[in-house]
Amino acid sequence: MFSIDAIMSTNLITVPSDATLAEARTLMQDHRIHHLPVTKNEQLTGLLTLTNVLAATDSFLRDDRNRIHANEIIVGDVMVQDVATVSVNASLRQAALFLEKHKISCLPVMDGADMVGIITDTDFVAVAINLLEQLESTEPLDDDFDDMDVA
Repeated sequence: MFSIDAIMSTNLITVPSDATLAEARTLMQDHRIHHLPVTKNEQLTGLLTLTNVLAATDSFLRDDRNRIHANEIIVGDVMVQDVATVSVNASLRQAALFLEKHKISCLPVMDGADMVGIITDTDFVAVAINLLEQLESTEPLDDDFDDMDVA
C-alpha cells in the first residue's frame, strides 16, 4: 500500500486570511500553483483555489469606476472554510477515491492538527503517467507479433 507521503508536496506555500486576493493571486502565479492553504498562527483555517480567485475577481469588461479590484478583496472572505483534509496515514487509493467522489482537486495532508503537505489531482496524474510508462516498458513490441498466427 502506497501512502500519501510518497507523492504529497511538502514545500507548502500558504497565505494568511487577512491577505488580499491580489497578493494570493501573485503567490499562485509566482509558484505556478492552483491551491493555497489559508493559515492563521500556522493552523489551517481555509483553502483558496484558483476557482475562488476567478469567481471573486470582477470582470475586466465592467466599467473601471464600478469594478471591485483584487486588492480590495480579503482572502478570508472568499476562501473555502469547510476544508476536506486527509490523514498522512491514508492510502493513495483512499485519497484518490475521495477526490473523485467529492469532485475536488486537492486535499491538505494532516498529521494530527499539523498540516504537513498537500496532495492534488496533478499529483495523481503524475502517478498515472508513471504507472503507464512502467506498463509500456513491459509490453511486447509490435514487431514481436509479426510471426504469430492470428485466426
